Amino acid sequence: MAEGESAAPRRYTIQGWRVERFAVLDSTSEEAKRRALAGDRGRLWIVADRQTAGRGRHGRDWRSPVGNFHGSALLVSPCAVADAPQLGFVAGLAARAAIADLGAPGVALKWPNDLVVEGVKLAGILLEGWTFAEAPFAVSIGIGVNLAFHPDDLAYPTADVSALAGRQVGVREFLERLAVRFDERLAVFARGAGFDRIRQQWLEAAAGLGRPMRATTATGAREGVFAGLDPRGRLLLRRQDAIETIESADIALLGATAAAPPRKKV
Repeated sequence: MAEGESAAPRRYTIQGWRVERFAVLDSTSEEAKRRALAGDRGRLWIVADRQTAGRGRHGRDWRSPVGNFHGSALLVSPCAVADAPQLGFVAGLAARAAIADLGAPGVALKWPNDLVVEGVKLAGILLEGWTFAEAPFAVSIGIGVNLAFHPDDLAYPTADVSALAGRQVGVREFLERLAVRFDERLAVFARGAGFDRIRQQWLEAAAGLGRPMRATTATGAREGVFAGLDPRGRLLLRRQDAIETIESADIALLGATAAAPPRKKV
């Protein structure tokens, strides 16, 4: 079998979701796209024990060792196309709650798509959507979580859930909690009608709210204070006497150095 080629997956259901778990895939997001193009009806979790071409935002490499969680939820017509980016906030809240359920509280949400603990990265989320001429809108919500391992050779510090919880946390155990929490937040989201509640819940768990930050966009970097989110989820950056609305950026929190998070003794 060629590197990255997938064998038949294990199939089961969790919380009414279909789950297809592969030993190896190029990328769960790519498999979600293939399924969407083939007309899959959605409400499907695609999980890979290992990815050969995992990626984060802007096509960045995402390390995918066996033992960590690499999964994408495929949804069909979950909301209006214009509201699809808001599903990232839904997913962030769900993943944070699932991690807390497993014994690792204190996780914060870093705009737009990271989960951190004391400034150290624990997980990331990647949204991709597709519209077709004769088929419904589909979206993949990719979630990568350092469950058992975390890379120590990146430009930023990372952590893993098992170390924080003080016990080994498995992929299926995590997905069982994530599916429950995801459904809860999707119900609140209500196909976009409930985003204001999602936005408020997200802000209650936000990293760096009211603190200095640097936002790097395609047009350059600017510094200010994280002043919140607008009604569509865009970042509000207070700069002198004005507030700038930012659609997309890489964010660095200023004035504090990320420290290694506490580890529970096993």
